[in-house]
Amino acid sequence: MAPKVLVSDKLSETAVQIFRDRGIDVDFEPNLGKDKDALIAKIGEYDGLAIRSATKVTEKVLEAATNLKVVARAGIGVDNVDIPEASKKGVIVMNTPFGNMITTAEHAIAMMFAVARQIPEASASTHAGKWEKSKFMGVELTNKTLGVIGAGNIGGIVCDRALGLKMKVIAYDPFLSEERADKMGVTKVELDELLTRADFITLHVPFTDQTKNILSRENLSKTKKGVRIINCARGGLVDEEALADLIKEGHVAGAAFDVFAKEPATENPLFGLPNVVCTPHLGASTTEAQENVALQVAEQMSDYLLTGAVTNSLNMPSVTAEEAKVMGPWIKLAEHLGAFVGQMTDEPIEAINILYDGSAAELNLEALNCAGVAGIMQASNPDVNMVSAPVIAEERGIKISRTTQHKQGVFDGYIKLTVKTPSRERSIAGTVFSDGKPRFIQIKGITIDAEIGQHMLYTTNKDVPGIIGTLGQTLGENGVNIANFTLGRASAGGDAIALLYVDGVVAPEVLQKLEATGLFQSVKPLEFEVA
Repeated sequence: MAPKVLVSDKLSETAVQIFRDRGIDVDFEPNLGKDKDALIAKIGEYDGLAIRSATKVTEKVLEAATNLKVVARAGIGVDNVDIPEASKKGVIVMNTPFGNMITTAEHAIAMMFAVARQIPEASASTHAGKWEKSKFMGVELTNKTLGVIGAGNIGGIVCDRALGLKMKVIAYDPFLSEERADKMGVTKVELDELLTRADFITLHVPFTDQTKNILSRENLSKTKKGVRIINCARGGLVDEEALADLIKEGHVAGAAFDVFAKEPATENPLFGLPNVVCTPHLGASTTEAQENVALQVAEQMSDYLLTGAVTNSLNMPSVTAEEAKVMGPWIKLAEHLGAFVGQMTDEPIEAINILYDGSAAELNLEALNCAGVAGIMQASNPDVNMVSAPVIAEERGIKISRTTQHKQGVFDGYIKLTVKTPSRERSIAGTVFSDGKPRFIQIKGITIDAEIGQHMLYTTNKDVPGIIGTLGQTLGENGVNIANFTLGRASAGGDAIALLYVDGVVAPEVLQKLEATGLFQSVKPLEFEVA
């Protein structure tokens, strides 16, 4: 029987025809996704669901989707899909991360022109029969300094277009190497320098705990007088109320926003202010982009349903169906190794090497490499997946290499991940035990045997008495239960580490208490996605 796909949002007829041409039984109901109850009543008969943003794939929808194998989003954002629940149900979630990069970058450039020349207000005035030529005095972009926060896929395109406009481009991106910045023709700077130098500031980063309100009231106050702010990335990156105040005070000359902290944005502190250009999240809204992502999603879903091949998945590695059963635990291990290093590293990564020993060297190393790199990159960008991670790493000038060797040591096979930054190298190794559970077996060259949990605490210190007692007492007094406690040392009295698996997030004040003891060189909370 042919696989059956439901298209519940507006996709192009060309994309729908791709399903038919490849032997997929497809139902095209572009308005069904807006009716949650109707979707729940119908979803049980389908193997695949193709959506845009209108369809909400909730826990209840997934519960009713008894035959569903794959959900594919035509676009990058998957906020409308409950990915953890989909994973529990064994449903693969795909997106199309690269289909609208150019369109979004072009919108940012267009918004920059619009705010520089006050085009929307001048147009409205002229339409009203006025001729207020002297009222709308703009500024040129040529020779102005553009500050780009986030120089990844879309930000990189904006940099390229801005250089073509003869702007001076400076970029803040912790993961942008000096070598990559030189190739792009931009100057890599720290955030404070960007704020004080830029005539225009444009944001191109995902919304994370690190980037939330990256342009806070404090940071906005550091900006150059007369700066103009453009945000076509994500709502919540800018303190909109603070920005509105600075516009009213005359410190900020204008702003152009396509995204807002609360959407749909029917009211906002920026609305109605002079020289503020607002659009309703149009970054990906071009005919070309919508067609590209629709065609991509049809091809990806067809490939998976007909051959088992997985592309651009957010919750499963890009491996064949035959490999998935064997590879699963090792891919999870590679992700954990990467996540550890990614959370420990706060400076640009220049190189990543992944060593595969023994039985691990006989697996699908491309998929394992992607998993390890994705684990690293997800520490700063949760939108990264196994497919996009190597591309993003390459764009940032990160050199990725892998090494294989015959069995050495006590384990049948293991993986060792090493990253190089301008100041140091950091490495971690792990293996998969016979029970299928990944374990950390070496950190900083120190042998350990650590179970991996969702919430962990990592400390470094000298091998002196009192470490175990201090950790146990401090965590216990603050209601943090220890599930597993692993210690390791290089030598008696030398460098030592502790890795604790705890039952909840360790609060900042508890970390401060541990640091205040003077026993620890570093205290770092870590988070891992575990099944």
